[in-house]
Amino acid sequence: MPELPKIFGKIPSVSELLASASDYMPFIPKPAPKYVSESGKPVHGITAEFSKTPVVVRAAEKVRDAGYTRWDVMTPFPIHGMETSMGIKRTILPALAAGAALTGVAGALAMQLYMNNDFEMVVQGKPFLSWEPLTPITFEIGILLTAFTCVFGMMALNGLPRFHHPLFNSERFLSVSDNRFFVCIEASDPKFDPVRTRELLESAGADRIELVEDEN
Repeated sequence: MPELPKIFGKIPSVSELLASASDYMPFIPKPAPKYVSESGKPVHGITAEFSKTPVVVRAAEKVRDAGYTRWDVMTPFPIHGMETSMGIKRTILPALAAGAALTGVAGALAMQLYMNNDFEMVVQGKPFLSWEPLTPITFEIGILLTAFTCVFGMMALNGLPRFHHPLFNSERFLSVSDNRFFVCIEASDPKFDPVRTRELLESAGADRIELVEDEN
């Protein structure tokens, strides 16, 4: 039987969530680093610098096909089709929003039915506990909870708020806001290997490769 296509990306484990949360929540301890540099600092990952758009697109496809899962592409402007080149799957945020909407609607209906059961009020001459008078509040609470879930869910899935990132320690990386493209493979990736990862990025046509240290 053929395998069904995956609609959403991989759901992170609890340890992966804690590791990601520790990046922007100082009170959560960071896990022990997998690799350290010669100076004794934790290794965040390896960055590859590119100067041309087609080259970085092909590099992203190469990293995707190699099976890496914790990596990203940074560009000074949006590149059409980059999400396909990176193999990014659909976010789970729509499912979270749908769950929040259903929760808000069910909670609003339950709250109003409970209140109207104790304090019966005639609204527009309709029977007690009829659905028409309950519609405005049900709609508003459903929309409110969905909106909060979308905003805070988007921030959590993107690792925000985060006031500093290890890539900012690299002077070369600052040119990403000008005219350079970067691919960064994190050391926390299960397939990360300092030698093989560097060789992969070199074969992808990188102009410059740099080992990025974490400040902690």
